[in-house]
Amino acid sequence: MRSVTVKQLADACGLTVYSGQEYLDKRLIKTDDISRPGLELTGYFDYYPAERVQLFGMTEISFSQRLTSENQLKVMRQLCTDETPCLVVSRSLPVPESMATAAAEKNIPILGTKSSTSRIASRITYYLQGQLAERQSLHGVLVDIYGLGVLITGDSGVGKSETALDLIKRGHRLIADDRVEVYKKDEFTVYGEPPKILAHLLEIRGVGIIDVMNLYGAGAVRTHAHISLIVHLENWSKDKQFDRLGSGEEEQELLGIKIPKITIPVKVGRNMAIIVEAAAMNYRAKTMGYDATKTFDENLNNLIKENSTQNK
Repeated sequence: MRSVTVKQLADACGLTVYSGQEYLDKRLIKTDDISRPGLELTGYFDYYPAERVQLFGMTEISFSQRLTSENQLKVMRQLCTDETPCLVVSRSLPVPESMATAAAEKNIPILGTKSSTSRIASRITYYLQGQLAERQSLHGVLVDIYGLGVLITGDSGVGKSETALDLIKRGHRLIADDRVEVYKKDEFTVYGEPPKILAHLLEIRGVGIIDVMNLYGAGAVRTHAHISLIVHLENWSKDKQFDRLGSGEEEQELLGIKIPKITIPVKVGRNMAIIVEAAAMNYRAKTMGYDATKTFDENLNNLIKENSTQNK
């Protein structure tokens, strides 16, 4: 099971450490769900999700202040379990003494932020979803083409990295080369990013490994992208029929989500970068309601009708 330390969460979300600094690397977060312990403050703990980050906003803090000191400490001690990774207080609200005492007893860090409760909840959830999501490592190259995440796949040596280099020179951005870490943000979207050891790097046979950010600037790379299209490069074969009109729609499943796929034949003399770029632009046009294949079909049908009329 994947996990994130409280220190990683604090650094990524800009949280201030109020107490428990020495336990930041020891407390692990294993779920992207967040708990706002409103019912628990009333004493109802039957379904308390102790393993979640516990977020306290104005509602929770103000309600806890209405409790007697004895009840307040009792509830806070029930909130602070061995499973609880950390407590987060929003809006720069003061930390109740009972919370500080109970957290110290269980070695639980208390973090704070000046952000609103809703905003910090969204920020924490977004970060945890990306870090804790189910992941899959794929062989391929991920490139940002006009804001569209295009995953280029194909057999080793077919020219994926060389195509990516040409695309970078045309102003597009590299996300990952050779290995792409794919993860699911939600039930509709799949994202890709490079392994840390390969970030910004591109391998070109005969040249070796090049640092794209160093050679082409920070604008030539991205850290991650939503995968919208898969372009599969395949060596040209006379025995195989490739789609010529674009009417055949392929899909490939990544982590249970179907992604549109285009298979492009590779042959000496074909400029693959321009072809992949055109494929991405054509796909975007389709998502915006324009389909060149349908236009061709309509033109063809109109021509047939005209010829039929003239021959009568």
